[in-house]
Amino acid sequence: MSSMPELSIFSKDPSKGNFPAGHRFFSFGERGELMYVVVSGEVEITLRGKLLETVGPGGLFGEMALIDHHERSADVVAKTDVEAALIDQKRFLYLVSHHPFFAVEVMKVMAFRLRRFDASL
Repeated sequence: MSSMPELSIFSKDPSKGNFPAGHRFFSFGERGELMYVVVSGEVEITLRGKLLETVGPGGLFGEMALIDHHERSADVVAKTDVEAALIDQKRFLYLVSHHPFFAVEVMKVMAFRLRRFDASL
């Protein structure tokens, strides 16, 4: 499990969804319109069948597609039953502009993943 920043402010979020173990959030190459913050449970991020990361409560995934408007860069599947806050482009922009710590947390996650990827090369 990674040591990603905590985004526990989403624990009482009204836009949460519940997803059963095995639920596919998205696949590599798909268009992305949502990012997710895990409230409970775990998801696995994989690429070409290789596990890249397990994301648990307080972690996020799917942020890159909202930021750069490109296709998904990995597959994400629920490892366990998952409760997650759903964040679309409009809400993302609101959070970034009205809650600067949110933007910093997203940047920390992206930096963490980039450094880990670089270290694996």
